[in-house]
Amino acid sequence: MKPSRWLSGAGVLSVGLLAAACSPGGSAGTESPSAQCTATVPAGKVTLKMVSTPESGAAVKAIIAAFQVKYPNITINYQDTNYDDYNKSLNLSLASDQAPDIALLNSVGTTVKDKLVASLAGCEKAYSWDKVYPSTQLAQWRLGANGSTLGSGDLYAAPAGFSIVGVYYNKDKAAKLGVTPPKTLDEFEAAMDKAKTAGELPLQLGNSEGHASFAVQLLGQSADGADKAANWTFGQPGATFDTAGNRSAAGQVADWAKKGYLPAGANGVDLQGAVDKFTKGEGLFFIDGNWDAAKIGDRLGANAGFFAFPGAKATAIGTSVAYAISAKSPNQSAAAAFLDFLHSPQASAEEFKAGFMPADPSAATPAPGTVMADIVAAWSRVNADNGLVGFNNNATATMNDTLTAGTQELVGGRTDAAGFVAAVQKDWSKTHGS
Repeated sequence: MKPSRWLSGAGVLSVGLLAAACSPGGSAGTESPSAQCTATVPAGKVTLKMVSTPESGAAVKAIIAAFQVKYPNITINYQDTNYDDYNKSLNLSLASDQAPDIALLNSVGTTVKDKLVASLAGCEKAYSWDKVYPSTQLAQWRLGANGSTLGSGDLYAAPAGFSIVGVYYNKDKAAKLGVTPPKTLDEFEAAMDKAKTAGELPLQLGNSEGHASFAVQLLGQSADGADKAANWTFGQPGATFDTAGNRSAAGQVADWAKKGYLPAGANGVDLQGAVDKFTKGEGLFFIDGNWDAAKIGDRLGANAGFFAFPGAKATAIGTSVAYAISAKSPNQSAAAAFLDFLHSPQASAEEFKAGFMPADPSAATPAPGTVMADIVAAWSRVNADNGLVGFNNNATATMNDTLTAGTQELVGGRTDAAGFVAAVQKDWSKTHGS
């Protein structure tokens, strides 16, 4: 995605329910159906089915409860599935006779090409979402007429909270080692070396789902610059993963594994397993997103810290938690009302409580000295440097699998930087062209 301006961009407005209808839209070429919704909430009893992942679960359950208080005639039946299984089964779920009305989109993937989610072009106009959100926050959920390039065209999902991937650290361990949040990559690696020498694990990692790709991306985009990195994640013509920054990044992660900076057996541990290990004191640093801030903060308390990945300019990986309306939903007006509720003060407060940056910036009021205070400071710095880039995993419908396999081989010493970079770019070129 192109860099977001969440804190420095346009303010979030409070938009009431409008009486206008959502008009047909759809980008030429994608021919995805448009949500036949009105911005007038249905008066009769409606039941909606909603699917998501546990990472978003705590916030969305509370948001659903608040929405149902405001609209007691609408019942939302919620179900979540672990991240990996969710992404693999979402298209089948949306295509089935029991398709959900509302679904979390971790990426657009092929949902639009397969006509599984509805265009929200008319709903965006009716609810004035273009005035509610800065344009860059909607761009990542717009799809061009070719069906693969992000950043322009119809809108297919509405944002709730926003994520940022940076570096958690154990403040107690850092203090004992004489380490402060590093400002450069050299300082970061020096801190890891100091931890290794002292018998501490330098960097916690769970890579059974490919989360070493976070480290590769942060290293690569820090070297290449956010704009260049974002062009690739958005599928812009002529972009390539074969850059000096990404080649160096892949080599560095492989080198960290060889030096013992990463835990043995990381390829057999998932992200939540790594969170559990980190919060039990295993690791000085841990690269992860703010979706785990509540758990890490609760368990480590005052010892939990967070900083943006070190570099001359602050860069981070981030996107919005966003929800789409199923093309098969018979209750699209009610579903659209829930999507509009996602930027309400109540919803924003719950998103922030769960560790996400809220759609309404005024809800970001952390207690001083907490990990959330560190995250808000990092988010502010990244946005000031225009350094937020979408997840590499979302560059194509199959990229998550490619990065999972590639990083496991990289960490396991079964491929080198050149092989990793070539495999990633090959996947990208199948979707976006060479």
